[in-house]
Amino acid sequence: MAYDEHDPAGAAPVRASADGEETQGYGPPPPAEPHLGFPVTGEPAAGPTPEPQQPFPAGLPEDLRVPWGWPEIALFIVLGGIGSVVITYGLAEAAVRIFGALPTEVFGPAMSTAKSVVVLISQAMLDASAILYLYLMLLVRTPAPFWKSIGWREMHTGTGTIRHSALHLLAGGAALAVGVSFIGGFLNPKSSLPIEELLKARVSVLLFGILGVVVAPLVEETIFRGFLYPVIARRSGIAAGIVATGTLFGLMHAAQLWGGWGQIALLIVVGVVLTWVRAHTGTVAASYLVHLGYNGLQLVGYLIYVTTGHH
Repeated sequence: MAYDEHDPAGAAPVRASADGEETQGYGPPPPAEPHLGFPVTGEPAAGPTPEPQQPFPAGLPEDLRVPWGWPEIALFIVLGGIGSVVITYGLAEAAVRIFGALPTEVFGPAMSTAKSVVVLISQAMLDASAILYLYLMLLVRTPAPFWKSIGWREMHTGTGTIRHSALHLLAGGAALAVGVSFIGGFLNPKSSLPIEELLKARVSVLLFGILGVVVAPLVEETIFRGFLYPVIARRSGIAAGIVATGTLFGLMHAAQLWGGWGQIALLIVVGVVLTWVRAHTGTVAASYLVHLGYNGLQLVGYLIYVTTGHH
């Protein structure tokens, strides 16, 4: 079909180019101008950006803003129970099959030297497994350093840094040990405690000294004051968190002191004091130093008792 260039009805449509000049032809039309109030396809809508929701309530102390909760604690308890059975039974079997210990010495009700070594080494392996669990749990939840995330921070009070206060904290732990030992002297049970049976062999005393002073304060403070306390305090309040965590700490040692109910009660008090130190300073490092001073002086006192026979 021919078009008459003099006939406007037959002329090709005229369009404006990008630079404002008119062009003639049947090329693709220019992009349509967006309507007012509607975004162009592919561009974000105009308007205020919504603020991210805070996972913690306002005013919650920084040391309680931890990336774990009750499910992780429940899993920790379940795995700890399973690991305790597997590790202890496995080491007992190894003592019999590899090191030639008598089955009656390892699996019998009486506390022998072989059985005490199995118990102490099992505890050391459980402690290492607990720290490994916490490390892996935090590895997938936060890029922050492990020890800082689990509560080992600088103190947030005006008393100075941990380095400047270390001697005071160690001395406080030693003073706590003196007070507990003095009161415990009036609460001695008639029969011997399980922990006394455990420490009859010299090799057991050596292992217990290493674990009790070097390992136990670090592991127990990390678990109770670093892992458990923030979740309990976040749910029930700081005061309730201090009491609950200290009570759990004392009850965890009940098997070692079974029959010495006064000693168990005193250890609950010790746990409450340690948790109060952690809450007051905002760091597990402070309660660790108090715990270290406490366990260190307790061990010295026990060694004096073993060697001289005097309390």
